[in-house]
Amino acid sequence: MLLLFALVVAGVFAWLGQWQLASAIDTDPVPEGATEEVRPLEDVVEPGEYLEEPLVGQRVDVAGTWVPGDFIVVSSRFNDDVEGYWVTGQFRVEAESPTAIAVAVGWARERDDADAAVAILNESAADADPVALMGRVISDEGPAMPPPGADPLEQTRMSPAALLSRWHEPDGSPLAEIDVYRPYLTSTDPTGALADAGLDPISSPAPQLASPINWLNIFYAVEWAVFAGFAFYLWYRLAKDAWVREVEEIEGVDPDDE
Repeated sequence: MLLLFALVVAGVFAWLGQWQLASAIDTDPVPEGATEEVRPLEDVVEPGEYLEEPLVGQRVDVAGTWVPGDFIVVSSRFNDDVEGYWVTGQFRVEAESPTAIAVAVGWARERDDADAAVAILNESAADADPVALMGRVISDEGPAMPPPGADPLEQTRMSPAALLSRWHEPDGSPLAEIDVYRPYLTSTDPTGALADAGLDPISSPAPQLASPINWLNIFYAVEWAVFAGFAFYLWYRLAKDAWVREVEEIEGVDPDDE
């Protein structure tokens, strides 16, 4: 009975080890250079959905219009290891229903330059025609609580959810119910009014391809194999102790006598 229990436990551990091992190797990795192929935004991710890991950094294009008054500065942004500021905006995507995506327009080293760019962009967006944007789609960084005493409106993370609370409708009224993309876009080719704002292009290199081998999963698979072996070892020790006890009883030795 004890052997059967050990076999069942070892079998479960062996199955878990095999599952971890199968998950450790990506049998369908992203081809090299796949993120550099420009794809329509709607083909990569839908509004409200999370961006899949292989698609982070994918180059996309999208058409739409800027919403005046919704250009916002995000601090603690690095361009080639130099800290500065991003100017972000609400971009209304051309779609059947009102849809928006947060776009990082450009970078400035000084806050004054970023604020000046915001003023220029808000003014120029009022009469702007629809434009086509190209950039990389990046996962949401998530909102962050400001430290005590800090400006509650200071944005330090690129979070569309946090920016959404400060966006407006194109006519300036409070934001109505719209579809919003969870990830954001880093514009890689600012032109027209965006270039006139005096911002530097955002450094957004191609993402590095991850290794097709997940060594952590392999480590877990080895652990499950050790656990399976321990189940047999436990059965062996209990069986041996029982056998020794029977031998001592046959020989007339009290097993409990020290």
